[in-house]
Amino acid sequence: MSFMDKIKGMLKGHEGMADKGIDRGGDQVDRRTGDKYRSQVDTGQDKLRDEFGTRPQDRDNPPQV
Repeated sequence: MSFMDKIKGMLKGHEGMADKGIDRGGDQVDRRTGDKYRSQVDTGQDKLRDEFGTRPQDRDNPPQV
């Protein structure tokens, strides 16, 4: 069992809290760097949301499987 699988198992049922944590972590990095790396941080946040399955889905953009 990989490290990511263990984290996914722990987050099961707590997707909202995980999403808040991803947001807060990214916001903290943005504050500390003066938004210098904002686009890279946003990309990292999106990849984490995809990995953990916490990205909110909209009707026009269904998840890709």
